[in-house]
Amino acid sequence: MCGMRSEVITVRTGSRPTVRDITAEAEQFVSGQGDGLLHVFVPHATAGVAIIETGAGSDDDLLTALDGVLPTDDRWRHRHGSPGHGRDHVLPAFVAPYATLPVLGGRLALGTWQSVCLVDTNGDNPTRQVRLSFLPG
Repeated sequence: MCGMRSEVITVRTGSRPTVRDITAEAEQFVSGQGDGLLHVFVPHATAGVAIIETGAGSDDDLLTALDGVLPTDDRWRHRHGSPGHGRDHVLPAFVAPYATLPVLGGRLALGTWQSVCLVDTNGDNPTRQVRLSFLPG
């Protein structure tokens, strides 16, 4: 049995809160790998990974919901960076910085409308690293 394979990709998120679909990158990483597990990890204190539908408004709905739960105002004790940046440091408690997905026959076993997405509310960092790790079955 082969060991775990891992690589880091760079994802441009820009200067505004965003939900960035990285499904294509994840699919490319596991292509032809057989059965196993894909672990997606964001090594940042202000970003997360979500498995959601995109393109039909759900990505914008997620950002709106996060704004409702974690508003960008001055209530946060963590105050460096942009105004309200403290909320970005609370985000990973609501949107975990990782997800583990089944891979069957070298393909992600996602549901019909599911996508792997990087969630980044921190506009202070326009690029993010995402670690993709495949553990063969």
